Amino acid sequence: MSKSLTHIDAEGTARMVDVGAKQETRRVAVASGRITMTTSALAAIRAGDAPKGDVLGTARIAGIMAAKKTSELVPMCHPLLLDAINVDFTFEEAAIEARATVSLTGKTGVEMEAIIAASIALLTIYDMAKALDKAMVIGDIRLVEKLGGKSGHWKAEDLSR
Repeated sequence: MSKSLTHIDAEGTARMVDVGAKQETRRVAVASGRITMTTSALAAIRAGDAPKGDVLGTARIAGIMAAKKTSELVPMCHPLLLDAINVDFTFEEAAIEARATVSLTGKTGVEMEAIIAASIALLTIYDMAKALDKAMVIGDIRLVEKLGGKSGHWKAEDLSR
């Protein structure tokens, strides 16, 4: 059984999916990622002693701003009126995890907005702390959970992969 491509028309031209006939539902997406770094860089960020200032505060704002700009960055994403965007950080042994939660009541999901928010928050941490550790590594960016829409509730089973 062949499934048709949603972003390609009959002539093979890229198109944005028409969501006009879809029902509005409450939609939530959670994405995460991490940035690993030296213990000294992590300690400076935790203490608020990074040369560029408040690393996590700036990264939080950058993630929120990025989620609102997703349709300008990803060609087939619809511009969305988001209800809420939260970007939180957790200190780990040699890393910081960024977790973005985005929600709306609408006709299409917010997975890309959450992934963009987490990604840009991590890139901002790198930018704000690169004087402390140029070898930081950003990775493990992924969708963690989504709710709403036709596919309902989905949650990643193994977050440790």
